[in-house]
Amino acid sequence: MNWQEVEQLIDLLIGQFEHEFEAMLIITRGGIVPGGMLAERMGISDILTAAVEFPGDLEHEPENILVWPQFLQFPKDDLLSARRVLTVDDVWGSGRTSTAVKNKVSAAGGMPFTSVMHFNPHRNLFGTARPDYFAASTDAYIVYPWEQEPTAGWAMRDY
Repeated sequence: MNWQEVEQLIDLLIGQFEHEFEAMLIITRGGIVPGGMLAERMGISDILTAAVEFPGDLEHEPENILVWPQFLQFPKDDLLSARRVLTVDDVWGSGRTSTAVKNKVSAAGGMPFTSVMHFNPHRNLFGTARPDYFAASTDAYIVYPWEQEPTAGWAMRDY
């Protein structure tokens, strides 16, 4: 994907939102860039982050499908309680990450709404469950502009 396509997806997402959100919960790392773009366009200043890890390799060890998520970082309950929270990630593949975050926001007393740029219904492990908002549905492997190799001339500096 290129940046213009990402902007179009962001526009599609914003056009779907039915009400305002009181906070945004960005799922790292995939949700950082789209979350920042959405927050800027929507004027959301209360931005929180969640880092979730599922131990094991689902692709090569299918028995890991039942592994519980580890929340490496998550906001305190009082930051979520009684608030409409937009969760943001780049993709919903299996749906495990977005679903785990949504459930944890609900457990904290928040009202979560999931959003992603791409939804893959063919990898979804949650039956008919799907993101509340998504810009496109695809089974393609997506490479976002921020995931691409740096351009020539850019080098990591040793500080």
